[in-house]
Amino acid sequence: GQFENQERAMRKLLIVIPMVIGLIFILLWITFTSLRSALTVMINVPLALIGGVIGLAATGQYLSVPAAVGFIALLGIAMQDAVVMVTDFHDLRKSGMPLREAILHGSMIRFRAVILTTLTTLLGLLPLLLSTGIGAEVQRPLAAIVVFGLASSTLLTLFFLPALYFEIERRFEKRKVKHP
Repeated sequence: GQFENQERAMRKLLIVIPMVIGLIFILLWITFTSLRSALTVMINVPLALIGGVIGLAATGQYLSVPAAVGFIALLGIAMQDAVVMVTDFHDLRKSGMPLREAILHGSMIRFRAVILTTLTTLLGLLPLLLSTGIGAEVQRPLAAIVVFGLASSTLLTLFFLPALYFEIERRFEKRKVKHP
């Protein structure tokens, strides 16, 4: 019975998760009023998934319902970090700051916020990751995905996302100058 319940839950999650990611993309597009910015934030989804999959493999865990819940939590935190960074970049650009300076300044301003968000989550989940007692089979997959996924996602958010944003915006500005 438990196996059937897990199979049913996984089938539902395979439908719900893509729908939720699609809705989040639409909300990002509406929020930023820019397809480029929404796509830049959504880049964090596969970047976060890489760390989560590595976490499952490194700890010897399997994809389960708690693991899927871990992926959902991971994606939420990763996208939140990216939204914070991109929003700051936009605000600094609107205030008249050039692209390169806006990205450098915005990255320095948000570095602490992103690191603290990640560290508090990692430190909170570390006991779950290291647990071996009763209930560990439920807690460990979730913790492994979030801990490893956040580690990779944070590094990529802090270093890859600003570079990606710079390149996308630079190309858009070049194209805009050529075709006014």
